[in-house]
Amino acid sequence: QVQLVESGGGLVQPGGSLRLSCAASGSIFIFYTGAWYRQAPGKQRELVARITNIGTTNYADSVKGRFTISRENAKNTVYLPMNSQRPEGTSDYYCNVSRGSDSGWGQGTQVTVSS
Repeated sequence: QVQLVESGGGLVQPGGSLRLSCAASGSIFIFYTGAWYRQAPGKQRELVARITNIGTTNYADSVKGRFTISRENAKNTVYLPMNSQRPEGTSDYYCNVSRGSDSGWGQGTQVTVSS
């Protein structure tokens, strides 16, 4: 099973930037789709961005143009730079990697957007 370790969360001011990282264990990361989800208090977990093994990306409408998901296969890592953060971006962010029925989740990293 793939193990994931997230980092990069914290406090950011509205309009500011933050970059999340997700490091995966295992040598077959290149075949996995990577994604970031978020879950705000009292709300359902939602997809933020996804990148397939061949680099195809898709984003939630609320983050298009501000967030850019990327991957570095040599480091088994998925990144999520987040620009122009908004207060509604305050959430726990979770990394996910998947390939068919195989899926793994990170422990989550908290992002707070506040002045």
